[in-house]
Amino acid sequence: MFSRVTRLLVGLVLYGAGCALTVAAGLGVDPWTVFAQGIARVTGVGIGWVTNIIGLGVLLLWIPLHQKPGVGTIANILLVGTSLQLALGILPHPDVFWLQALMLVAGVVLVAVASGLYIGANFGPGPRDGLMTGLHGRFGWPIWACRLTVEGSVLVLGWLLGGTVGIGTVVFALGIGPLVHIAMPLLATPRSAPRPRSAARV
Repeated sequence: MFSRVTRLLVGLVLYGAGCALTVAAGLGVDPWTVFAQGIARVTGVGIGWVTNIIGLGVLLLWIPLHQKPGVGTIANILLVGTSLQLALGILPHPDVFWLQALMLVAGVVLVAVASGLYIGANFGPGPRDGLMTGLHGRFGWPIWACRLTVEGSVLVLGWLLGGTVGIGTVVFALGIGPLVHIAMPLLATPRSAPRPRSAARV
């Protein structure tokens, strides 16, 4: 149990740190972070705190979908945004492209490793992944259609609010699935050993 809890907590903290690296790189971020970044720019609230608030709001959407949160779901809401906010306070924000690209790649890889840790701990999905599976279970839509609809919507809304969409958004979209596919079997606990997923997003 201790090993699984440790994997969960370390994975969620690293997930937030990985997202912070992509934000600090300034080349574009994943759809949910674009959304959080846009809200942060409009409200003046830190992007990490906004990420936590969005996670809580998404969790409330589970109610009509009859989804039940796990320990990992609650921990996700509390830790990912907090880690993101704290990491942004110490990370540099370079304006040289090669440094930006290096931070972007490091961030995507760290998010993949973190996903392998926290998903492999098997304490329940993150609020955003639970929303996808809830929509699938309630309406019968394919998972890919649920993800495309929801993430496409938050991406456009976040961009309209001032979130950063760019090459980093594309790199994240294309790279995170294969990287998580590699990370999950390597980092999963022996007793849970979940099958790799094509993509992961808290």
